[in-house]
Amino acid sequence: MTLRDHGKGQLVKLFVWDLHGVLEQGNDRAVVDISNEVLSTFGYESRFTYEDGRLLYGKKWYEYFAFLLPEEAHQRHLELQDACFILSEERPELQYRWMTPTPHVRTVLDAIAARHQQIVISNTRPGTLDMFLKLLDLTDYFVPGRAFAVDQHVLDVKTTKLDVLAGYLAGQSRFEEVVIVGDSASDMRLAEVAGGVTFLFAHPGFALRNCPADFKIRDLRQVLHRV
Repeated sequence: MTLRDHGKGQLVKLFVWDLHGVLEQGNDRAVVDISNEVLSTFGYESRFTYEDGRLLYGKKWYEYFAFLLPEEAHQRHLELQDACFILSEERPELQYRWMTPTPHVRTVLDAIAARHQQIVISNTRPGTLDMFLKLLDLTDYFVPGRAFAVDQHVLDVKTTKLDVLAGYLAGQSRFEEVVIVGDSASDMRLAEVAGGVTFLFAHPGFALRNCPADFKIRDLRQVLHRV
Protein backbone atom coordinates (compact mmCIF):
# COMPACT_ATOMS: atom_id res chain seq x y z
CA MET A 1 0.00 0.00 0.00
CA THR A 2 1.32 3.43 -0.92
CA LEU A 3 1.71 5.81 2.03
CA ARG A 4 -0.67 8.77 2.11
CA ASP A 5 -0.94 11.94 4.16
CA HIS A 6 -4.23 11.07 5.85
CA GLY A 7 -4.99 14.72 6.54
CA LYS A 8 -4.87 15.61 2.85
CA GLY A 9 -5.17 12.26 1.12
CA GLN A 10 -2.09 12.91 -1.00
CA LEU A 11 0.65 10.42 -1.74
CA VAL A 12 3.76 10.80 0.39
CA LYS A 13 7.34 10.86 -0.85
CA LEU A 14 10.48 10.11 1.14
CA PHE A 15 13.44 12.50 0.88
CA VAL A 16 16.76 10.99 1.96
CA TRP A 17 19.47 13.48 2.89
CA ASP A 18 23.19 13.31 3.45
CA LEU A 19 24.46 15.79 6.05
CA HIS A 20 28.04 16.86 5.39
CA GLY A 21 28.53 18.87 2.25
CA VAL A 22 24.78 18.95 1.61
CA LEU A 23 22.79 20.30 4.57
CA GLU A 24 25.82 22.17 5.93
CA GLN A 25 28.75 24.18 4.68
CA GLY A 26 32.11 24.87 6.30
CA ASN A 27 32.83 21.46 7.78
CA ASP A 28 35.76 21.06 5.38
CA ARG A 29 37.56 23.82 7.30
CA ALA A 30 36.53 22.50 10.70
CA VAL A 31 38.03 19.12 9.77
CA VAL A 32 41.34 20.81 8.95
CA ASP A 33 41.42 22.75 12.23
CA ILE A 34 40.64 19.66 14.30
CA SER A 35 43.13 17.52 12.39
CA ASN A 36 45.90 20.06 12.85
CA GLU A 37 45.21 20.29 16.59
CA VAL A 38 45.56 16.52 16.83
CA LEU A 39 48.73 16.50 14.73
CA SER A 40 50.24 19.03 17.14
CA THR A 41 49.22 16.96 20.16
CA PHE A 42 50.85 13.86 18.66
CA GLY A 43 54.05 15.78 17.94
CA TYR A 44 53.86 15.96 14.15
CA GLU A 45 55.15 19.00 12.28
CA SER A 46 53.08 18.35 9.14
CA ARG A 47 49.84 20.30 8.80
CA PHE A 48 46.82 20.32 6.49
CA THR A 49 45.91 23.44 4.54
CA TYR A 50 42.35 24.53 3.83
CA GLU A 51 43.01 23.66 0.19
CA ASP A 52 43.87 20.12 1.32
CA GLY A 53 40.55 20.07 3.13
CA ARG A 54 38.71 21.07 -0.02
CA LEU A 55 40.48 18.43 -2.13
CA LEU A 56 40.10 15.61 0.41
CA TYR A 57 36.56 16.45 1.45
CA GLY A 58 34.28 13.42 1.40
CA LYS A 59 37.00 10.92 2.29
CA LYS A 60 37.13 9.05 5.59
CA TRP A 61 39.05 10.92 8.28
CA TYR A 62 41.76 8.27 8.48
CA GLU A 63 42.28 8.73 4.73
CA TYR A 64 43.23 12.35 5.37
CA PHE A 65 46.07 11.15 7.57
CA ALA A 66 47.05 8.48 5.04
CA PHE A 67 47.41 11.32 2.53
CA LEU A 68 49.48 13.54 4.83
CA LEU A 69 51.49 10.81 6.56
CA PRO A 70 51.83 7.98 4.02
CA GLU A 71 54.86 6.58 5.84
CA GLU A 72 52.80 5.84 8.95
CA ALA A 73 50.97 2.56 9.52
CA HIS A 74 47.22 2.31 9.03
CA GLN A 75 46.78 1.77 12.76
CA ARG A 76 48.34 5.16 13.44
CA HIS A 77 45.99 6.78 10.93
CA LEU A 78 43.09 5.24 12.86
CA GLU A 79 44.49 6.49 16.17
CA LEU A 80 44.70 10.02 14.79
CA GLN A 81 41.15 9.71 13.48
CA ASP A 82 39.85 8.58 16.87
CA ALA A 83 41.61 11.50 18.52
CA CYS A 84 39.87 13.84 16.06
CA PHE A 85 36.44 12.46 16.93
CA ILE A 86 37.14 12.85 20.64
CA LEU A 87 38.42 16.40 20.20
CA SER A 88 35.45 17.42 18.04
CA GLU A 89 33.06 16.28 20.79
CA GLU A 90 35.11 17.81 23.62
CA ARG A 91 35.62 21.16 21.87
CA PRO A 92 32.54 21.86 19.74
CA GLU A 93 33.71 25.45 19.25
CA LEU A 94 36.07 24.07 16.61
CA GLN A 95 32.94 23.13 14.63
CA TYR A 96 31.00 26.28 15.52
CA ARG A 97 33.70 28.46 13.98
CA TRP A 98 32.94 27.30 10.46
CA MET A 99 29.80 25.16 10.15
CA THR A 100 26.58 26.84 9.04
CA PRO A 101 23.44 25.59 7.28
CA THR A 102 23.60 25.48 3.50
CA PRO A 103 21.83 28.47 1.90
CA HIS A 104 18.07 27.92 1.53
CA VAL A 105 18.15 24.66 3.50
CA ARG A 106 15.28 25.60 5.82
CA THR A 107 13.12 26.78 2.92
CA VAL A 108 13.57 23.39 1.29
CA LEU A 109 13.14 21.32 4.46
CA ASP A 110 10.02 23.28 5.45
CA ALA A 111 8.42 22.67 2.06
CA ILE A 112 9.15 18.95 2.29
CA ALA A 113 7.99 18.65 5.90
CA ALA A 114 4.63 20.18 5.02
CA ARG A 115 3.78 17.35 2.61
CA HIS A 116 6.24 14.48 2.82
CA GLN A 117 8.71 12.58 5.01
CA GLN A 118 12.46 13.07 5.20
CA ILE A 119 15.37 11.37 6.91
CA VAL A 120 19.09 12.05 7.17
CA ILE A 121 21.72 9.30 6.96
CA SER A 122 25.15 10.60 7.86
CA ASN A 123 28.58 9.02 7.70
CA THR A 124 29.49 9.89 11.28
CA ARG A 125 29.12 8.68 14.86
CA PRO A 126 25.75 8.91 16.66
CA GLY A 127 26.91 11.41 19.29
CA THR A 128 28.55 13.55 16.65
CA LEU A 129 25.43 13.54 14.46
CA ASP A 130 23.33 14.80 17.37
CA MET A 131 25.84 17.59 17.96
CA PHE A 132 25.81 18.62 14.30
CA LEU A 133 22.01 18.69 14.05
CA LYS A 134 21.81 20.88 17.15
CA LEU A 135 24.55 23.18 15.90
CA LEU A 136 22.74 23.61 12.58
CA ASP A 137 19.34 23.94 14.31
CA LEU A 138 17.92 21.07 12.26
CA THR A 139 16.70 18.81 15.07
CA ASP A 140 13.04 19.68 14.42
CA TYR A 141 13.32 18.23 10.93
CA PHE A 142 15.21 15.10 11.92
CA VAL A 143 13.79 13.76 15.17
CA PRO A 144 14.84 10.39 16.64
CA GLY A 145 13.92 7.68 14.15
CA ARG A 146 14.54 10.09 11.27
CA ALA A 147 18.29 10.69 11.85
CA PHE A 148 20.74 7.83 11.33
CA ALA A 149 24.49 7.75 11.90
CA VAL A 150 26.57 5.22 9.98
CA ASP A 151 30.15 5.00 11.21
CA GLN A 152 32.07 4.09 8.07
CA HIS A 153 35.42 5.38 9.31
CA VAL A 154 36.83 1.85 9.49
CA LEU A 155 38.01 -0.67 6.92
CA ASP A 156 35.64 -3.45 8.02
CA VAL A 157 32.37 -1.55 7.85
CA LYS A 158 29.54 -3.51 9.50
CA THR A 159 26.59 -1.34 8.47
CA THR A 160 26.29 0.88 5.40
CA LYS A 161 23.93 3.63 4.32
CA LEU A 162 22.35 1.08 1.98
CA ASP A 163 21.61 -1.17 4.96
CA VAL A 164 20.08 1.68 6.95
CA LEU A 165 17.84 2.84 4.12
CA ALA A 166 16.73 -0.71 3.30
CA GLY A 167 15.85 -1.28 6.95
CA TYR A 168 13.92 1.98 7.15
CA LEU A 169 11.92 1.24 4.01
CA ALA A 170 11.12 -2.26 5.24
CA GLY A 171 9.30 -0.75 8.21
CA GLN A 172 7.23 1.69 6.15
CA SER A 173 4.34 1.57 3.75
CA ARG A 174 5.37 2.17 0.16
CA PHE A 175 6.22 5.76 -0.72
CA GLU A 176 5.08 7.37 -3.94
CA GLU A 177 8.71 8.25 -4.69
CA VAL A 178 12.09 8.25 -2.96
CA VAL A 179 14.25 11.32 -3.54
CA ILE A 180 17.94 11.02 -2.64
CA VAL A 181 20.08 14.13 -2.11
CA GLY A 182 23.80 13.64 -1.49
CA ASP A 183 27.28 14.62 -2.59
CA SER A 184 28.95 11.29 -3.27
CA ALA A 185 28.79 8.18 -5.41
CA SER A 186 27.79 6.13 -2.36
CA ASP A 187 24.83 8.46 -1.79
CA MET A 188 23.72 8.01 -5.39
CA ARG A 189 23.95 4.23 -4.99
CA LEU A 190 21.15 4.38 -2.44
CA ALA A 191 18.88 4.17 -5.46
CA GLU A 192 19.91 0.51 -5.68
CA VAL A 193 17.65 -0.30 -2.73
CA ALA A 194 15.17 2.56 -3.01
CA GLY A 195 14.80 3.35 -6.69
CA GLY A 196 13.58 6.90 -7.13
CA VAL A 197 15.37 10.07 -8.13
CA THR A 198 18.93 11.12 -7.28
CA PHE A 199 20.31 14.64 -6.84
CA LEU A 200 24.09 15.04 -6.72
CA PHE A 201 24.93 18.28 -4.90
CA ALA A 202 28.12 20.32 -4.56
CA HIS A 203 28.69 23.72 -3.03
CA PRO A 204 30.04 26.45 -5.31
CA GLY A 205 33.81 26.04 -5.49
CA PHE A 206 33.67 22.29 -4.91
CA ALA A 207 33.84 19.81 -7.76
CA LEU A 208 30.81 17.68 -8.47
CA ARG A 209 31.71 14.03 -8.04
CA ASN A 210 32.12 12.01 -11.20
CA CYS A 211 29.24 9.59 -10.79
CA PRO A 212 25.81 8.96 -12.31
CA ALA A 213 22.90 11.02 -10.99
CA ASP A 214 19.54 12.11 -12.34
CA PHE A 215 20.26 15.74 -11.50
CA LYS A 216 23.48 17.59 -10.65
CA ILE A 217 22.85 20.76 -8.69
CA ARG A 218 24.51 23.56 -6.74
CA ASP A 219 21.38 25.11 -5.24
CA LEU A 220 19.18 23.03 -2.91
CA ARG A 221 16.07 24.84 -4.12
CA GLN A 222 16.31 22.77 -7.29
CA VAL A 223 15.09 19.82 -5.21
CA LEU A 224 11.75 21.59 -4.76
CA HIS A 225 10.45 20.50 -8.15
CA ARG A 226 10.03 16.99 -6.69
CA VAL A 227 7.96 18.21 -3.71
